Amino acid sequence: MGDYQFLKKVNKEEELRSIIGLPGELIRRKVISYLDHNCADFISKSPFLVISTSDESGFCDVSPRGDNKGFVQVLNKMQLIMPKRPGNKRIDSLRNILSNPRVGLLFFIPGIGETLRVNGKAMIVTDDELLEKMSFKGKKPLLGIGIEVEECFIHCAKAFKRSNLWEPNSWEDKASLPSASKILLEHSKLPNESVESIQEDLDESYSKGLY
Repeated sequence: MGDYQFLKKVNKEEELRSIIGLPGELIRRKVISYLDHNCADFISKSPFLVISTSDESGFCDVSPRGDNKGFVQVLNKMQLIMPKRPGNKRIDSLRNILSNPRVGLLFFIPGIGETLRVNGKAMIVTDDELLEKMSFKGKKPLLGIGIEVEECFIHCAKAFKRSNLWEPNSWEDKASLPSASKILLEHSKLPNESVESIQEDLDESYSKGLY
């Protein structure tokens, strides 16, 4: 597959607006700057989110975070905190937060097409009292990510309706799906590993390393 040169590009917002148009009044008015009871209720029922960060040069990262529903705690109308559980130790999000605190969160609730978007400033916290409250199965999280909220709004369900994400009858047969262990082997090119050995490592980390 050869390189494709994009010949027509949009460079100005005016041109972009001429194609996309302007949002309606409901969309313009839906953004709030704090966590009201609706946002708090949504977050309390969400077991999964993605967090977007970037470093000081603008290099971006998006990372999934999941746990028991309500794992992100609403401290008050302006502050959230989420646990940092054991991971792969790349700490992409954490390193980005140290250099650029701006973050975006997208909260999901299984079966609901609408999502909750929260933007703000993040910090890495080690307050024992807060970390203890996020303990699970007797294990305290390594760190917490505190977020000072700047804006919140509901995002419509069109992406989920187009993708049929929550519709099991649209899912492909599991045997035909990409294999994470095969991808890892081919990307890492480790000489003493195999698909089977990598899968064993993954299975062990999933069974013993979640908390």
